[in-house]
Amino acid sequence: MALRVAQVTVSAVEIDLRDKPAALVAASPKATVPVLCLGDGKIIDESLDIVRWALAIRDPDDWARGWEDSAAMDLLARTDGDFKRWLDRYKYATRFPEDDAPSARAAAFEVLIEPLSLQLQNKPFIGGEIPMVQDVLIFPFVRQFAGVDPVWFKRNASQSVQNWLAFWVDSTLFKQIMLKSEPPTAC
Repeated sequence: MALRVAQVTVSAVEIDLRDKPAALVAASPKATVPVLCLGDGKIIDESLDIVRWALAIRDPDDWARGWEDSAAMDLLARTDGDFKRWLDRYKYATRFPEDDAPSARAAAFEVLIEPLSLQLQNKPFIGGEIPMVQDVLIFPFVRQFAGVDPVWFKRNASQSVQNWLAFWVDSTLFKQIMLKSEPPTAC
């Protein structure tokens, strides 16, 4: 989403992580996504680094102001830390038999969804009246969480979180970047 907002032209490629293309492994030995291969041969293979790079090129909506917002940075740290851990245990419960899915869901909800709800009280976005970088960085993880059991999420998440999530899911920006593509042949 940051690449699109920054008007950086990219060739997006969908990757099946169960069948990693050789080009992905060659570009980034850790073989996780995303990987951004630049024309000069530089590889950026961390989401935050890609977003920082893109917004340094062009940031028409001042999303980067979020880097200076301590409450928003706390939400981002929660997302990238404990929430991801619990989300995996909830979403892929069979892979983590030591953690039951309802407990993982409760932990994930407590770690991020509740603080996000507080942050969104009386405002549509994490930073206030307009989106900032944390909105687009946190949104995909909340979308995954909500998608595991949409009925449970609708019953338990605050209306502010549901409205925020619906805004992003329904946004033209999100729809533009969710187009399917062919596997890579090289980076």
